[in-house]
Amino acid sequence: MERKEVEISVYGAEQLCASCVNLPSARDTYEWLEAAISRKFPGQSFKITYVDIFDPPGEQAKKNFAERVIKEDMVYPVVLIEDKIVAEGNPRLKVIFSEMEKYGYRAE
Repeated sequence: MERKEVEISVYGAEQLCASCVNLPSARDTYEWLEAAISRKFPGQSFKITYVDIFDPPGEQAKKNFAERVIKEDMVYPVVLIEDKIVAEGNPRLKVIFSEMEKYGYRAE
C-alpha cells in the first residue's frame, strides 16, 4: 500500500514553559520522538521538524501555529502530525503511533 510520508512538527522553545519544569525540553522531546518513531516503524520514512515558537522558520503555516502556541498559552512541546495536534506537554507514544498507523505506517 502506498502511503504518504507524514510530517511531524514539534513546537517548543529552548526555555521550559512554567508548567514543564520537570519535563524534558522540547528539543530533547523532538530527538526522543524521532528515535522512538524510527524504532517503531523501521525503514518507513517520515519527516520530523523542530519549530522554535519564538523563532519559527519562514513557512507561514508554521509561523501561524507558533504564534497560536504562544497566544493560547499551550503547554509545549506541542506535537502535530500533519495538521492535527496529537500531544501537548508530555507526548504519549501510544497516541502518536496510533495516529501514524492511520496514515499506513506499520510497526515491525
